Amino acid sequence: MIVASPPVMRSAILLDNISWQTYEILLEAFQDQRGLRLTYDCGKLEIMTPLAPHEGYKKLVGRCIETVTEEFNINIRSLGSLTCRRQDLAKGLEPDQCYYITNEARVRDLEQINLDRDPPPDLIIEIDITSSSLDRMSLYLALGVPEVWCYDGERLQFYALQEQSYQIVERSPTFTFLSPHDILRFIEQRATIGETALIRSFRQWVREQVRDA
Repeated sequence: MIVASPPVMRSAILLDNISWQTYEILLEAFQDQRGLRLTYDCGKLEIMTPLAPHEGYKKLVGRCIETVTEEFNINIRSLGSLTCRRQDLAKGLEPDQCYYITNEARVRDLEQINLDRDPPPDLIIEIDITSSSLDRMSLYLALGVPEVWCYDGERLQFYALQEQSYQIVERSPTFTFLSPHDILRFIEQRATIGETALIRSFRQWVREQVRDA
């Protein structure tokens, strides 16, 4: 069956007329295959296998967020590609990276997060190098995610939830000193100085912002 044997290379399989029950069965079946991304929207199911650049950028942008929170002494709960789903909306997906920041205390000790009762992640990273067939931003909007960072391999944009829609903003609502350019200029150094040196340099820059705050 095509769903049980997804291609190893970049793939995006889109299936129609899939029930919520089938979606949950597939989530359970694929829970140990962390490379897969299942996106569900009102009966449509996409199964995707991201490529290495996708995975590398999500980790790198995520490390920048974690560096900022460490230096500003902000508690977070980082949950990677947590499956975010709500049956009442018939929507579900795995973000590339997700973080609880403002709502960290509310989910700190929860073994399982249920978006029917718990808040959605405060900040999500979306790497859009391998384009999805479904509109993932509309799913984040329906789930009520306050902030999404989107990187397509060249541009980084911050989206904030404002008046029932996402607006591109020049500064992160969560980290008000931080602009997309501040992150992007360090990411662009990855090929020349390496990831460790990049994060070390970014950390030093963040410490300067802490001193000025």
